[in-house]
Amino acid sequence: MTSTDIHVNSSHSRSEGSAAPRPHDFLLTSRQWFMVVALMLVILSSLPSVWKAIEPFDPEMDYRAPYTTSQDYWLFQRHLETSIPEKPVFFVGDSVVWGEYVTAGSTWTAFLNQRRQERDQGFVNLALNGLYPLALEGLMTQYGGLVEQSKVMLHFNLLWMSSPQADLSEPKQQVFNHPTLIPQWWPSIPSYHASFEMRLSSSIGHQWPWLAWVRHLNIQYWDQKDPYAWTLADDGQYPPSYPHTYHFPWEVVDRKLQEAPAADPDRGMQSSRHKAWSQDGKGTQRYPWMDLAQSLQWQAFQRLCRLIRARKNDLLVIIGPFNKHLLAPENRESLEQLERKACDWFESEGIPFHAPPTLESRLYGDASHPLTEGYAVLADNLWKTPLFKNWVKSSKP
Repeated sequence: MTSTDIHVNSSHSRSEGSAAPRPHDFLLTSRQWFMVVALMLVILSSLPSVWKAIEPFDPEMDYRAPYTTSQDYWLFQRHLETSIPEKPVFFVGDSVVWGEYVTAGSTWTAFLNQRRQERDQGFVNLALNGLYPLALEGLMTQYGGLVEQSKVMLHFNLLWMSSPQADLSEPKQQVFNHPTLIPQWWPSIPSYHASFEMRLSSSIGHQWPWLAWVRHLNIQYWDQKDPYAWTLADDGQYPPSYPHTYHFPWEVVDRKLQEAPAADPDRGMQSSRHKAWSQDGKGTQRYPWMDLAQSLQWQAFQRLCRLIRARKNDLLVIIGPFNKHLLAPENRESLEQLERKACDWFESEGIPFHAPPTLESRLYGDASHPLTEGYAVLADNLWKTPLFKNWVKSSKP
């Protein structure tokens, strides 16, 4: 064996073993890696707070979340933060409070603000379009923790107990709004057939503010997509084009939040949707009303009432007003029985409640949503109710 062979073999032997550190290598110990990871987590966790100083948000008293950003729960929480110092009355509810057929200046809360005296508290529209008790419970649990020691009006809509489908008790799979807000594990929701991965993702997503902030960016700037999907998205035409392919996602982040269109084609008195549900006011609708004892939506509403009161809020429940004009007479009696049972529970819990009278038929757009004049009538009715006036002016909680 030559000296050359010995040199080659020894070099090969060293390559099979662990390589010796080179002078320019930078190696971290396990403790240093832990510190790096911890530092990255701190930076990521602080980004949502830093972003609030970058992205202007100064909502007026009659502000409501735009329809297109109804699932931006991070912005919902920020709306709360900006409202808390004013110590307003929070009106919590579904699309009836949000105002399905009307503009932001013609909602229930907007008309209440118009009628209050200068020293009276303002009213904040704390509703999102598409909510229902199961989702509303999740919203207030995960993002409504700042609502404490405040006055809270909570809307109770019996429409969500009108059928097993509305109650989400139907075993058949359904597609519905705000699925990430409903209970993912318990109680079991028969209409919710999400995979284990989807449920786990929803559960984790509400626990870390950074993830809610990332979703906020996706909704506000990237058409409710993540940056990668936004880059590859087509324009919906045929043949398709891809307008964002050569754009860096951050180019469109102009720090301007989405707003409702100035002339909304779907809402307001100029909208074709803003019309009475029926010109003659005769109804034959028959709903298969749920038994309250079996209703998942009612159970969620009960838990929500207790959650709000556990946070030392002064709670007032507003029932309806449901459009009884569209119901067949015998079906109307079933609705009134459910309403009485609900009122019995409110009384047993010591929760004050108010049921506005049924509006004129022409003031409803459908089964539960009033039109502009209907909201004005509801606001007038509340201000004339001694229970409401005493509740608003009391110093409690």
